[in-house]
Amino acid sequence: MLIAHVSDTHIDNGPRSVERTERVVDYLLGLPRPVDVVLLTGDLADNGRADEYERFRELFGRLAVPLLHLPGNHDRREHFVAAGLGPLNRAETVGEAQFALLDSSIPGQSEGFIEDSALAWLDSALDGDRPSFVCFHHPPVALGHFHADKVRQFGEERLEAVIRRHPNVVAVLCGHFHTPTVTTFAGVPLVIAPGVASTLILPWEDPDGDLDYDAPPGIALHNLVDGRLITTFRSMEGNRSFSHG
Repeated sequence: MLIAHVSDTHIDNGPRSVERTERVVDYLLGLPRPVDVVLLTGDLADNGRADEYERFRELFGRLAVPLLHLPGNHDRREHFVAAGLGPLNRAETVGEAQFALLDSSIPGQSEGFIEDSALAWLDSALDGDRPSFVCFHHPPVALGHFHADKVRQFGEERLEAVIRRHPNVVAVLCGHFHTPTVTTFAGVPLVIAPGVASTLILPWEDPDGDLDYDAPPGIALHNLVDGRLITTFRSMEGNRSFSHG
């Protein structure tokens, strides 16, 4: 099973965000072996406007595979749901795997928190032995970045307790930090997707750095093979296409 993990497109109907997102869609369309599902882990729109979600749907509507969406801190819940991208907390099954999609956003704030009711729903949704991915926007770990760590997900010990009760959880997948990152959380892999809109500059690259808007957009590709997750990252340096013949 091949999963394209896309995050932080920040569509604002301007040419820059659209062009960068088109590079990602073109890359996915050109793969000789199509992905089985596209997971989009939040900040789909930059301002959460209805017209931004309409443009987002036009861009990703070119892909003839399941699209799984969840909101980030730049998204607005009411417009996200009205655009047909919700509901906010739900489980979707694609092939052999289940995707538990959660809303970690707090309206009007940049940091994240998963509500108790959503965690209770997750605990129930993870029952059974189906391989499952837990997905949301805000990473529940610190990265070691002066700004990113202030806007991560808090109250994460509650989430950790839920995940540790379910050995069928394969990995935790999220976005928000705009940089490809792999660590562990609750005893399973935690993978943060690259940003499409920009890339976070890390302290060892520049102590005062924040976001690099010139770096190419990137995505994560997760391959689930016999219950084992293999993750690779790709950056969209140009409009590379792949031959089908």
